[in-house]
Amino acid sequence: QVQLVESGGGLVQPGGSLRLSCIASRTFFQFADMAWYRQAPGKQRELVAEITSGGSTNYADSVKGRFTISRENAKDTVYLQMNTLKAEDTAVYYCNMRGTMYWGQGIQVTVSS
Repeated sequence: QVQLVESGGGLVQPGGSLRLSCIASRTFFQFADMAWYRQAPGKQRELVAEITSGGSTNYADSVKGRFTISRENAKDTVYLQMNTLKAEDTAVYYCNMRGTMYWGQGIQVTVSS
């Protein structure tokens, strides 16, 4: 029923930037707490950032100061702005509606020279 559709991934060089978007449908997005996760091959899925319906944010230590999670409720969209990207940021990134099994399809981010 609920759909989360991601876009904005791709290949960038170390030090570059990308912005991921996740558009929600068939839900009252403005009331949802949202998060971004990532998973690299052979690694566990890890929480990258989260944002509450009220706009409070939290970040993994590995991305603090480089990534920013935000939301634009009028567009039913949550963003992940990723700056100063490092090779270790390479992973498939997933948006998630907190407390549910609703996930985006996953989008590849590759940081490489």
